[in-house]
Amino acid sequence: MGHEKVALLDGGFSEWQKKYPITNEISTPQTGFFEPQIQSKMVVDIETVKAKKDLPEVVLVDSRDSDRYLGKHEPIDPIAGHIPGAVNYPWKQVTDENYLAKVDEQIQRWEKVKNAEEVIVYCGSGVTACVNLWSLKMAGINTGKLYAGSWSDWCSYLDISNSTMNN
Repeated sequence: MGHEKVALLDGGFSEWQKKYPITNEISTPQTGFFEPQIQSKMVVDIETVKAKKDLPEVVLVDSRDSDRYLGKHEPIDPIAGHIPGAVNYPWKQVTDENYLAKVDEQIQRWEKVKNAEEVIVYCGSGVTACVNLWSLKMAGINTGKLYAGSWSDWCSYLDISNSTMNN
């Protein structure tokens, strides 16, 4: 959306409480203005994924848990599986229970995709894929793009009667 002042709270609210004050006081909201500026170079749509997913210089990353990627478990969408050609890098492996893995661990995690011209990342609905995008950035890989529609969008075009297909 083009907002430049963003931050990640590594360690969650409990870590914040160790370092910074909190209050029970409810503050008065202040009026502000934010004009969204879509960062079109950071996102792709289904047509782009279809066109690029099999190119050797492009890596398509499924960020969901392995069971969902493998089609063993699908709690949300009507069809289980993954986009053909996608590799699985579960987003939960970017952190331990509370903290992001260190930079050297992020670099090691993405060793096999570091030379890709483009890394397209998706998950179930486009949210948790952002954890992998952050991890890619930490590893110094700046070619990551989000397929925001993700598996929910992709599988909505598949034939439910043939739900074992991943195409």
